[in-house]
Amino acid sequence: MARRSVALLIETSNGYSRGLFEGVIAYTKVHGSWSVYLTEQERGAAPPTWLKNWGGDGIIARIETDAIGRQLVQCGVPIVDLSAARHIKGVPWADTEDRAIANLAFQHFAERGFRNLAYCGDAGFQWSMKRGLHFRQFAETASCQFFEHQSVARYARSFDAVAEKQRTKDWIRQLPRPVGIMGCYDFKAQEVLDACRQSGVPVPTEVAVIGVDNDHLICELSEPSLSSIIPDTKQTGYEAASLLDRMMAGEVITDEQPLMTQPLGIQLRESTDTVAIEDDQIAKALQFIRRKASANIRVTDVLEHVDLSRRAFEHRFKKLVGLTPHEEIQRVRMNRAKELLRDTDLTVPQIAERLGFEHSEYLGAAFKREIGQSPGEYRRMHGNLQS
Repeated sequence: MARRSVALLIETSNGYSRGLFEGVIAYTKVHGSWSVYLTEQERGAAPPTWLKNWGGDGIIARIETDAIGRQLVQCGVPIVDLSAARHIKGVPWADTEDRAIANLAFQHFAERGFRNLAYCGDAGFQWSMKRGLHFRQFAETASCQFFEHQSVARYARSFDAVAEKQRTKDWIRQLPRPVGIMGCYDFKAQEVLDACRQSGVPVPTEVAVIGVDNDHLICELSEPSLSSIIPDTKQTGYEAASLLDRMMAGEVITDEQPLMTQPLGIQLRESTDTVAIEDDQIAKALQFIRRKASANIRVTDVLEHVDLSRRAFEHRFKKLVGLTPHEEIQRVRMNRAKELLRDTDLTVPQIAERLGFEHSEYLGAAFKREIGQSPGEYRRMHGNLQS
């Protein structure tokens, strides 16, 4: 088979886009025989000048403006769009599921007892507006107080970084506390953390902050370190490459059924490592469970750390958390199992030992029951260490 020439017009400056590249690379290693054209690309930048005389076979791009879209259409080759902005109608597209991302953020705060929720978005991005809308819907359905701040679009001519930082600080000062804030992506969440620090607002005890993309550099350099939702960008890139391959082979594909991938979970860091439950005993129990769930604790172990009878404890826990203490222990253990399967090369027996299971078969049965997949299936689909 002749090698196909494919152009990748995706910015290389952030973790989300690098995950897309990893997915494309994974596909080409197994299925594709491609010559890939890649240049340093800023978000929203015009296509490189060499594209006009390129004469290639296909394009994978994040199309952020109508002007870029028109230029790409003129190339006359199959295109897969990795932007939710939808500047070219009729072009197949792939993206992460914004509703699922917003739901993860809501559940994360709800599990920690937050009843005041807020969203900090960027008005210049359609995906940001969608995430904010979904987050608002989840919050209001649960009868939570909801607040929103939309910054001036980062790429707008009127954008002023100093003025925007002041607007963010003024907004945070007016919010009731404790409050959980979702940033539309990690960079925006980092701006919220900076505004809190400069305003003397304690994080995470009064303001808890979560971002999206799990961009390691941004999250670890933030002060405190930033919790973040992990989109499955590798899978998105892989599916986009598969889709383009089919189109270059002559298959006709429309944009009616976009390829939407689900987020993998949340990387917990210091910015949300707290609980906002006024019941001191239940808050103490939740903190103990999160610290010790990997040690195969039982409900009786939790009871040793609270001043309540078992009946009163289980009633108050269920009322405030929405799960029984046993269910919460299992949920935390399975989330830890997912992290280890996704982010390490530990074997399943080694993970079972770390989580206090006597045999790996016991972990496998519990994981299958709670997650709907075996540990091996989950790792094959979501493992970050696979090439």
